[in-house]
Amino acid sequence: MRRPTLPMPRAAAGWLALAAFVSALGGAQAAQFFDTPEVEYTNQPYDGRFVFARVRFSPSIWGPGPHAWGLDLKWNHDYPRADRHLEQILDLMTNLQTVTEGGNIVRIGDAELFDYPWAYLSEPGFLTLTAAEADNLRSYLLKGGFLVADDFNARGWYHFVEQMRRVMPEGEWIELDGSHPIFHSFFDIRDPRFTSQFAEEGFQLTYGDLHYLALFEDNDPDKRMLVIANYNNDIGEYWEWSESPYVPIDLSNEAYKLGVNYVIYAMTH
Repeated sequence: MRRPTLPMPRAAAGWLALAAFVSALGGAQAAQFFDTPEVEYTNQPYDGRFVFARVRFSPSIWGPGPHAWGLDLKWNHDYPRADRHLEQILDLMTNLQTVTEGGNIVRIGDAELFDYPWAYLSEPGFLTLTAAEADNLRSYLLKGGFLVADDFNARGWYHFVEQMRRVMPEGEWIELDGSHPIFHSFFDIRDPRFTSQFAEEGFQLTYGDLHYLALFEDNDPDKRMLVIANYNNDIGEYWEWSESPYVPIDLSNEAYKLGVNYVIYAMTH
């Protein structure tokens, strides 16, 4: 495990400027400037079982897209199939009592976030936070919550880092290798960069070289992990399309192994 030295993509300066602009807005101004449509969804009532919790936020960009409500709100990417499919795999493969009817959606600034020990954040490259949301997420992580950040590439990484500095200004991102316990919490994943073999065969849904980066308590990789970020990856996409011929079976299987390990690690730490 080491501190990351990720490549600076072309046009990254523009994204860094956008990240700084969004951070400068802060508070209610950011929420007003990046207002998004209301959507309807039904959460599963709590009954003691584990449920996939998807974090809802106000994105920096949104627009029409092939999603459940006809809008690409970024946080809803791969919803609801990805959530439901991972729940079904957890229920089938582990002893964790799991909701299989579908995941729940929770606003990033709501107290309800603390009801879920594990939360999934899609497309964090479009994440914008108010001051209250940043404070809420910080409290959630320090009180035992675990966050998975998925589906973003190089440019999105710099924006996400800027937002997370508002959450944990003292936090240092540490790059993981296959030796970390999270890759062995249930399935034994020796090399989490599993998509490289499929890229050589002409198939991949990734954005480039894979990296797994994490924030830890006290910046100590021997202590509890708070956040894991799948840099240049989109395992939610593999979950969503696992029942179709679009994604090779072996690739979906590896993505499910990662998801199961993330949940088991969070529930045991």
